Amino acid sequence: MTVRLEKGGEAVALITLNRPQSLNAINGQMRRDLTDAMRKVSADEAVRAVVVTGEGRGFCAGADVGDGIDGNIEDTLNTEYGAFLTIIQTCEKPVIAAVNGPCAGIGMTLALTCDLRVMSSEAYMMMAFSNIGLVPDGGLSWLITREIGYARAFQLAVEAEKISAARCLELGLVNRVVEPERMRENALEWAGSLAERAPIALALTKRSFRAAAHDGLRAAAAFEAMLQKTAIATEDCREGVMALMAKRKPQFKGR
Repeated sequence: MTVRLEKGGEAVALITLNRPQSLNAINGQMRRDLTDAMRKVSADEAVRAVVVTGEGRGFCAGADVGDGIDGNIEDTLNTEYGAFLTIIQTCEKPVIAAVNGPCAGIGMTLALTCDLRVMSSEAYMMMAFSNIGLVPDGGLSWLITREIGYARAFQLAVEAEKISAARCLELGLVNRVVEPERMRENALEWAGSLAERAPIALALTKRSFRAAAHDGLRAAAAFEAMLQKTAIATEDCREGVMALMAKRKPQFKGR
């Protein structure tokens, strides 16, 4: 399985992305497995808090470009990616992202979609889309602009900067930064403490805060999916992917 679901403590579910050989890059099977895991924990009344993390040295390197460029990317983003992202948003339980390593592309979308974030001091976030001629997707443009404002968000997107854990904390992209050996333990302890609180109150609080801008996020994600359909058909995108696979600098031509 590309996703492992297990108990992380009393009333806590631990979901682990399990493709460590690719830094947990998301392929078609992982999209389905992650959706299935999120559905299970969302429906399980015994679970009161959820932690999402990655196996090995990465949280999630983004979409697996080795899985192929999907010509029907708009539908894939709105349905397959949208499925597990929407469950995280609507699940009436706090979901904590335990960012243990590189967190890039749609992996960054996944982390920012979660309600709370703990990050290893050695991890980083990165909107790597522009490196391969693509645009942020899954609702990332809305998520990060809401967190840090337009100018900084736009700069991070177009420059594809690696954002250190310390910088993520400074910007407000994460709630906590801890030493690597304490990262998962810290996230599970936090989830455990939340699981002890009144579950209905937490559910209603999450529903209230999500409702404040819920329609904006969905509209942004749909608009991104439409833009990605255009970007993925460009020569620049094909060149970016080939350069990434060949580990060379891309030569973009604006076509």
